[in-house]
Amino acid sequence: MDAKKGSGSPGPGGSQASATAKFFKKCKSATFQIDGATYTIVASSPEGRAACKDDSVVREKSSGFSETRASAQAGVTGVTHMQSTSPENGQLAKDAALTIVRRSSSKSKSGGNQTINLRENPQDSLECSEVGDDITNECDVVERMQSVTLTSSGDELDNVDLATDNLPAVDTPDACDKAAMRLRSLLRQLQRGEISAEILQKNLHYAARVLEAVFIDETKRLADEDDELSEVQPDAVPQEVRAWLQSTFTRQLATTRRKADEKPKFRSVAHAIRAGIFVDRIYRRVSNSALMQFPPEVVKVLKTLDDWSFDVFALAEAGNSQPVKYLGYDLLNRYGMIHKFKVPPALLEVFLNRIEEGYCRFRNPYHNNLHAADVAQTVHHVLCQTGLMHWLTDLEIFATLLAALIHDYEHTGTTNNFHVKSGSDTAMLYNDRAVLENHHLSAAFRVLKEDECNVLQNLTRDEFRELRSLIIDMVLATDMSFHFQQIKNMRNLLTLGDPQVDKSKALSLVLHCCDISHPAKKWNIHHRWTMLLLEEFFRQGDLERELGLDFSPLCDRKTTLVAESQIGFIEFIVEPSMAVCADMLEIVLAPIAPPLQCKNTASAGGQDEAAESGRSMSVTEPTIHEEEPPKGYDDKRSRFIIKKPWITCLAENKKIWKEQAIRDAEARAAAAEAEGEDAENPAAAAKD
Repeated sequence: MDAKKGSGSPGPGGSQASATAKFFKKCKSATFQIDGATYTIVASSPEGRAACKDDSVVREKSSGFSETRASAQAGVTGVTHMQSTSPENGQLAKDAALTIVRRSSSKSKSGGNQTINLRENPQDSLECSEVGDDITNECDVVERMQSVTLTSSGDELDNVDLATDNLPAVDTPDACDKAAMRLRSLLRQLQRGEISAEILQKNLHYAARVLEAVFIDETKRLADEDDELSEVQPDAVPQEVRAWLQSTFTRQLATTRRKADEKPKFRSVAHAIRAGIFVDRIYRRVSNSALMQFPPEVVKVLKTLDDWSFDVFALAEAGNSQPVKYLGYDLLNRYGMIHKFKVPPALLEVFLNRIEEGYCRFRNPYHNNLHAADVAQTVHHVLCQTGLMHWLTDLEIFATLLAALIHDYEHTGTTNNFHVKSGSDTAMLYNDRAVLENHHLSAAFRVLKEDECNVLQNLTRDEFRELRSLIIDMVLATDMSFHFQQIKNMRNLLTLGDPQVDKSKALSLVLHCCDISHPAKKWNIHHRWTMLLLEEFFRQGDLERELGLDFSPLCDRKTTLVAESQIGFIEFIVEPSMAVCADMLEIVLAPIAPPLQCKNTASAGGQDEAAESGRSMSVTEPTIHEEEPPKGYDDKRSRFIIKKPWITCLAENKKIWKEQAIRDAEARAAAAEAEGEDAENPAAAAKD
């Protein structure tokens, strides 16, 4: 930085002017460079700071803005004046001032220069001044512009209401403005010593939550979409498994979904609890119900519906291959949705039959009506056994169950990547973005628009909009390419001191985890699902070979490593997802844990109470769930804990797959050795 003396004359003003000039004698200006820009700070006396050639100070008292002349000299991109007192009646201030001139090596791209005046009084107008010999032509060109008030007026800050009763939500744009204004007001009152500790603490807490919300939004914007796969060591999993994880669970083309215009209505936990009785109290045998009749074999299977490893294959066998019809009807009845939203039972039966037919349209080994029923049952387990249902309104429960039932409606048995690579009509329709998920939603809501299938016909317009928004958010979140971003965002949110979890995002994570949960079930169920899924992959590989496309990962019947693929799926996808989901549930349910501690017992009296509350009766017998550790509060950790039956299943299944992988590797080595021997002795091989 070099400093140089200014050459301007002191101007008129007598002895006072001389004294002022003497005061600035040693260093009248300073020039320095920062990030390629040159800044000059010039100190001038009031007499030495001449006005522009044309008087540029035109005060507009009504608006607080002013017109000013701005420098258009090449290279001068900003001029800032700072002075200690404000001019009055349109006259220049009589005190000394500092002028900062910012010079750039290139001309401003905007075509004009910007002048910002940093003053305490926001009504002060901007000024142009001569700054030494370098910018004597500063005021030659006039540009009309409005000054930007950088700070609020003193009167406005004094009149800020610091009450914290009716503040906007922390994740809204208005919250940022409110928090900023309150912080300025707090600083002003702290200087005067007029603020109470309680008001200061409440407002600082609100401002901190606003900053956390801004941090979360910025984190989501900057989320790395390939995320955690980059941290996996190259030799941790086979290349084919790594390619499958990358192609399935990361986005090949970055997209950002817009937030819903309207967020779900958040009602109090007390209202949610008052609106419904715990599921166990509304069970009743089908013989006593006026609703759809269930075969005895189906009733028997549905008695185990609360189990984590519920056998949906047994339900399909008992229910004439109609698991969606019976399970969907039973769930909506158990939670009282049929009564609450006035769903005609006959209409619901028709709707469920249509959904079931759509799942069977392409005769998929895996993505079929059994998968839909399995995911819906897993969602029910989370709602019921963790107590999540008490955190939700009736409408949110209704949306969650419907989303689970239709989340893969009319699945083609091929992946989104296949649709994009093959240029299918569906990919063209949805522009290669969440192709299947968009189709599931669109096709299902088209069914709901039909008069004979519209189970939503008695919802109000606001209820329909809220339910539809929730279902769309949840089903789109089942797109596996959003997996890492979804998990990372929720994990980051839960690390905050006082995380505020959006219900839509919470339910989206629950549905996504239930959609990929079969490795977390008992081995006999998980292994059966795995073989069905691989068969679906192999059929896609056969189709890719016919179309001349490259094999997608795990789609080649001859080379796929089954055990290794499942080990990678469990370790990198399922286990982290279930862990984050469990952490989220424990955080959101902790405030309502005491009501959940008071488990009820099923009895005839409980059934009478359910009838009086307006809830529909279930087709199954009551089930008693005793409260036992670790559910409840853990004294050592001082936090609410939910049961996690999937942890044991994941560990056991992974152990079995690792043992299978060793056997498969030995078999491949033996086959390769035999093939080498045959190559060395072709005559013996031909004889064999």
